[in-house]
Amino acid sequence: MTTPEIIDQIHKLIFEDGRISAKSIAEQLDISRERFGSVIHEDLNMRKLSAKWIPKCLNADHKLQLCHSSEHICNFFGANKIISCRTRLVSMGETWIYHYDPETKQQSKEWRHSSYPALPQKIPSEKSGGKFLASIFCDQVDIILIDHIPKGHTINSEYYSSQLEQLKDILKEKPRGKFNKVVLFLHDNTPVHRALGAQKKLAYLGFQ
Repeated sequence: MTTPEIIDQIHKLIFEDGRISAKSIAEQLDISRERFGSVIHEDLNMRKLSAKWIPKCLNADHKLQLCHSSEHICNFFGANKIISCRTRLVSMGETWIYHYDPETKQQSKEWRHSSYPALPQKIPSEKSGGKFLASIFCDQVDIILIDHIPKGHTINSEYYSSQLEQLKDILKEKPRGKFNKVVLFLHDNTPVHRALGAQKKLAYLGFQ
């Protein structure tokens, strides 16, 4: 027979550790797996969901910076033009990509109430020794180009200019009308991006 005390104990164990296994709870409370299944689904209305992988966990400062950047873009183009302008917008960023030993989907599962269906999230926690630098170019729909920087190389004005050439060639292959106007190119304010050679290449390619 399932008592309110058993239900409360199960709920407490899950609250303390969302990834606890059904076997562990059944052993700690000395109940059968069948009784646990009945409590978890019928009384607590819970299920176990696999975590959704996210590359980074943004803190409040990161999110605020993104809001400010978005507001700056809206103010620059004007509220009425931002919808048409975003189809011409191409952005780029550079990031270190690390090698990880990710946990399995089974290991990432957490108990969640049906009234709170959002998937749990997980971020890489243990970085291995391997890593490489990547430049990523994307538009509003998908990633256009990922350039993996060869080991031992650094990004200078000449290398960055060659990346812009690759980007231009790829954009030419996009469906007609996709980028039939001047490309609005958004990148950060690093010295390489501000270098005279890079600025001349952007002007030569017709990027604004």
